[in-house]
Amino acid sequence: MKTIDDSESVRQAVLEGYGGIAEQDSACCSGVSCCGSNAADSAQLARYIGYSSEELAALPDGANMGLSCGNPNALASLKSGEIVLDLGSGGGFDVFIAARKVGAQGRAIGVDMTPEMLAKARKNIGAYRSRSGLDNVEFRLGEIEHLPLADNSVDVVISNCVINLSPDKPQVWREIARVLKPDGRVAVSDLALLKPLPGPILQMVEALVGCVAGAVLVSETERMARDAGLIDLVLNPKSVYVESMVDCKDPLYQKIIAQLPAGTNPSDYLTSLEIKGRKAGGAK
Repeated sequence: MKTIDDSESVRQAVLEGYGGIAEQDSACCSGVSCCGSNAADSAQLARYIGYSSEELAALPDGANMGLSCGNPNALASLKSGEIVLDLGSGGGFDVFIAARKVGAQGRAIGVDMTPEMLAKARKNIGAYRSRSGLDNVEFRLGEIEHLPLADNSVDVVISNCVINLSPDKPQVWREIARVLKPDGRVAVSDLALLKPLPGPILQMVEALVGCVAGAVLVSETERMARDAGLIDLVLNPKSVYVESMVDCKDPLYQKIIAQLPAGTNPSDYLTSLEIKGRKAGGAK
């Protein structure tokens, strides 16, 4: 079993894992998950966690790779004309959905550190333009710890099952606060812990890339967001995603179950977490 032991190893494992996912068009092919292993399964999972059939039908082919654990677009309540930033945008799934919501006067920007994901997302822009009639998306190469955006430049930051992958989560939350305009909003879906996982799971490379080993406690997530300067925080744990991974006998979750104490299951430790908040406003 391959293990991870430092920040650079974490970063390299994520790069390699998600580069493989991009090239294979699904998480299953890279050993992360099989619950979203083809287009039909990915669509079913997305509907299960709150995306509409209309939103999914409007996506460019291949944009949905079954990598979501929640629906930050719904949390964000996006408005026409807003600038929205997606952290860890992958193949563009949430960016393309957000771009339709903000319309021609708005803009949706995706940032991802994986060149293969970035290439996949950019390739999808043409299909998005043809289907929507809009030219309001862009994708930038960069790390979520060092966002390639100016201070106070976006209205909304969203992210879907990505912050857990970072080896420096406090820095990610500081970057979110930095790029948000005063009174700007954050809407994140991520995996978080209800209690600490057993040690062997934390060292599994596939559990890191599968968004499990890098998850931190719900209380720690709230602390990091507050320390970054975000206010009006609301954190809502939801068990539906983890339960769906167990129900479909996802291979990663079967490995996790094998490492848990008898009589326990992943949902005792792990939850999908909705996080909403905002940056304090400017001088009145």
